[in-house]
Amino acid sequence: MVSGHSTVPAELLARVVREMGGGAAQAPDDTALRSLGGVPLPARTATGDLALVSVAAVALAAGIDLAHIDPVRIAVAYRSDRYLEVGGTPPPVWAPLSGFWESADGWVRTHGNYPHHARALRTALDVDDMAEAEAVARTLETLHTAEAVRRISEAGGLAVAVRPEDRSADEALRRTPLLDVAVTAPAAGRRRKDRPLRARGAAGHAPLDGVRVLDLTRVIAGPVCTRTLALLGADVLRIDPPHLPELPWQHLDTGHGKRSALLDARDPALHGLLQTADAVVLGYRPAALERLGLSPDALVERYPGLLVTQLSAWGTDHPERAGFDSLVQAESGIAVIEGDAGRPGALPAQALDHSAGYLLAAALTHLLRHRDGNSRIVRTSLRRVAAELLGMPRTADAPAFPETDVAAHLAHFGVAGTPVTTAGPALPGLTFAAPHTWGSDAARW
Repeated sequence: MVSGHSTVPAELLARVVREMGGGAAQAPDDTALRSLGGVPLPARTATGDLALVSVAAVALAAGIDLAHIDPVRIAVAYRSDRYLEVGGTPPPVWAPLSGFWESADGWVRTHGNYPHHARALRTALDVDDMAEAEAVARTLETLHTAEAVRRISEAGGLAVAVRPEDRSADEALRRTPLLDVAVTAPAAGRRRKDRPLRARGAAGHAPLDGVRVLDLTRVIAGPVCTRTLALLGADVLRIDPPHLPELPWQHLDTGHGKRSALLDARDPALHGLLQTADAVVLGYRPAALERLGLSPDALVERYPGLLVTQLSAWGTDHPERAGFDSLVQAESGIAVIEGDAGRPGALPAQALDHSAGYLLAAALTHLLRHRDGNSRIVRTSLRRVAAELLGMPRTADAPAFPETDVAAHLAHFGVAGTPVTTAGPALPGLTFAAPHTWGSDAARW
């Protein structure tokens, strides 16, 4: 067990409920939560406990009975990329230039799934396109870690040093809220009139029926948040820039129940959508949002009563820094903890992404169901979630779990004539609607 702050699932869940504005009586005791069983995500860190709390928080916010939560279903949802099939074939989830590489004095973790990041990495290392992985390995072996990271970052690529955990930094982060909720009261006469929500079960309506959510996110954490809101009945419209295509498989893995449209962030039509949205979920770098006039502070000033959720990789203290789950795992020390024989390892799922997504969905669900006309800004980051995980009890070895038939936990769709298999929803009693083809919808409510 780690020293300093640590937590058991019930304590963490109670804190999450308090942070998102709920009453302490909402959270179950540890016995009730433990009775659900362990989430089979084998890791030395308490990845399964973090997953259980994150999904349970959404269930509590939505009024769903925790007794029906299935830990195996949570694990399948967290590892959804492992079960995804498009046209009967698993897509290539990790590109050749995404991974751990040994340097002259340690290890480097790169992320090259997106073509523009892979191009930048090749440019930084002067790698020939025809021998990518081998050439990257040979070049990085000759460079010190700091030099490799500097070159790749300055070229516009993504790379971090694999580092041991920094307990003082993590403890400082854990002194800040996991879900940071700020309230902004609109000026007199500017309060928006909210559309009333119907109670769960009323005439078959879902908890967020009638809610409009604008989705300005990419990759996993933000889309998991908005996919969950759509599952709970919200009308979710995802907007992407026309010049930056999403990875097709990634959209199919997280696009359930949402409409998908293309629109430049500078187009006045985006502000028309924001004018009548109930909530917006932001997943781009804080500095990029600032330059576009889409920072949370700017949005709540312009649209009183709007609920704003902001996810970043490294936190708002690092506004220009891009990142992904795998990079945060590597730099925060998780990769060292989960590694073996001197080689870094990884969590059994992109658990920072998924946990951040569910936690933000929980907070937004609670706020949408208890609106008072005030704006609220909810923030978290993958790095803050990593600090939480690093403060939880851990084991010397990853626990073993029995093999499970996951067939009952999968969902099957036809998307534009192509059969798609994905993980089913982690929340009990609900069914995903099919993902739409990326960019196939009109940019309107």
